[in-house]
Amino acid sequence: MLLATFAFAVMNVFVKKLERIPAMEIVFFRCLISGLICGVEVARRQLDWKGNNHTLLIARGTFGTLALFTFFVTLQHMHLATAVTIQYLSPIFTALIGVFVLREMVSVRQWLFYGIAFAGVFVIKGFDSRVSMFYLLIGIVSAISSGMAYNLVRRLREREEPIVVVLHFQLVGIAAGLVFICLSWRTPLPWEWFYLLMCGFLTQVGQVCLTKALQSERIARVAVLNYIGLIYALIFGVTLFGEHYSAQTVLGISLVVAGVLLAVLYGRPKRPEVIEETETAVV
Repeated sequence: MLLATFAFAVMNVFVKKLERIPAMEIVFFRCLISGLICGVEVARRQLDWKGNNHTLLIARGTFGTLALFTFFVTLQHMHLATAVTIQYLSPIFTALIGVFVLREMVSVRQWLFYGIAFAGVFVIKGFDSRVSMFYLLIGIVSAISSGMAYNLVRRLREREEPIVVVLHFQLVGIAAGLVFICLSWRTPLPWEWFYLLMCGFLTQVGQVCLTKALQSERIARVAVLNYIGLIYALIFGVTLFGEHYSAQTVLGISLVVAGVLLAVLYGRPKRPEVIEETETAVV
């Protein structure tokens, strides 16, 4: 789990360094590299790459692509730790959307934890003038889209092979990105090609390590480790990008993490099969 969070954190750094490259172009190359790896695995296992639930698979890919695109936009235009913190709201939207998609109940205790997390967002916005309302809303759209994508993954859990679900996410991202780059292509510089390659490679490393962690240990034991990614973001933001955070901003970030963690660990009945709520970095 530590290796997974580190891989995702370094990927975020590469995305932020690609500020000259449009976010959708980054999505295209990220999905292309991951899609090729998934395609090899599907072929090796001789699975039907088309799947059976085409509508749900395309919907999952669409929301996943939207979440990825909007998250990359926030990484390029907000401080690193702030963008990552907003994305950490996705488990809350996963649960809220699950009320309608999966008919799951939200307890009073969960609403309290959600309130703590959203209070943290208001603290960040209120005390950090560098956070514009526009990009804050873009970040929330990313978290909502992630929540929808995770619920669709859960709907597909017993209907499709996981690798087929992941493959369709990459295929939708490739298709959407291809349309964009045909209309607005920006040729990467040599070092930017390397960053794009590393984005795809680190994504795959993170996903493999995260999956192994969730399959090998109880969710309560690994969920906390997932939020070490925020510490990485703070360190990388200060050391690599010269970012500075006020005490009030750090308080807001802490409230978001505390609210989400409490909701994940104590806010709902424990179910060993639920893993998507911790995948805040894996859209």
